[in-house]
Amino acid sequence: MNILVLNAGSSSLKYQLIAMPGEEVLVKGYIQRIGTDEGPKNHGEALNQVLCETTEYKIDAVGHRVVHGGEYFAESTLLNNEVIEKVSECIDIAPLHNPPNIQGIKAVCELLPDAPQVAVFDTAFHQTMPKKAYMYALPWDMYKKYKVRKFGMHGTSHKFLAERVAKMLGKPVEETSVITCHLGNGSSIAAVKNGKSIDTSMGFTPLAGVMMGTRSGDIDPAIIPYLVDKTGMTADEIGEMLNKESGLIAISEGMSDFRDLEAANEKGDIKALLALEMFAYHVKKYIGAYLAAMNGADAIVFAGGVGEWQDETRRRILENLDWLGIKFDAEKNKIIGKEVEITDEVSKARIFVIPTNEELAIAKETMKLVTT
Repeated sequence: MNILVLNAGSSSLKYQLIAMPGEEVLVKGYIQRIGTDEGPKNHGEALNQVLCETTEYKIDAVGHRVVHGGEYFAESTLLNNEVIEKVSECIDIAPLHNPPNIQGIKAVCELLPDAPQVAVFDTAFHQTMPKKAYMYALPWDMYKKYKVRKFGMHGTSHKFLAERVAKMLGKPVEETSVITCHLGNGSSIAAVKNGKSIDTSMGFTPLAGVMMGTRSGDIDPAIIPYLVDKTGMTADEIGEMLNKESGLIAISEGMSDFRDLEAANEKGDIKALLALEMFAYHVKKYIGAYLAAMNGADAIVFAGGVGEWQDETRRRILENLDWLGIKFDAEKNKIIGKEVEITDEVSKARIFVIPTNEELAIAKETMKLVTT
């Protein structure tokens, strides 16, 4: 079965055609600048380009990454008009992500009308969080009327990592406690106990949690009305600042890429070093919190563009955790971009670097739903 996996962004379309169950990637690509003079006019035109690249293969099904499913979806689901309508209802929560996801789905409906489609939600894996973890201490009406609660993101990646590390531990995933760190320009950490998410760092939106490339992460909410009063900024302007002008790029005054930050740090840039140290400190605190929440962990996993490739970032995160019995091997930690265990032999929790594969996870979910 050939499954086309689509990840539609506001101006981009990532795709892979994967032959299942053999997991062979037949075609992959990344179309950018959709809706601009330099790129395709819309997602339908972008999908036409994808189909041109895959003409020698039959497409049996299509799996979509859909960012937000709200409380509607606790697992992946076959797409139909009712599902699309519910995804549309979540646009207010994910205005940057759900609209292009829907555009990708509608483009497939037009161009591949006979292919079954599956939505794989970033939020679905975290729907197993207990109420004590996902509720905010706000008046009940905020939840009942407006669904203000923690949802979390990167669920497909966290689920993939938890299942993969269970195999490396030689245990059923239902018997593991794992902290998964998906670290990139957008970053989130999850506590996964017995194969289920019990807590995660991102919240109602992807803005919460650790500081990121351009996102602030957790801040005192009283800062927002304070800035409205002091600066005259609107709530929308502050939201734009917190999402696109904060985090690493703000502290370093211009850099959000860890490679640039490390290079600047080596030249003595103290703001670049501060940004790197702040990021590591934020991640370290979440690891400590989730060790407490799960009463320890079998493993800590690093993934994502930063987690897989930035050994210095991993070092900053993992050092000085000796009291918790967590110790990494400094030489093994220098290995980048591949699956590797970096545990020191005396460490109580094992430590892994695992390249995440969200496309394969989506393909697996799609195959499972269209063949049952």
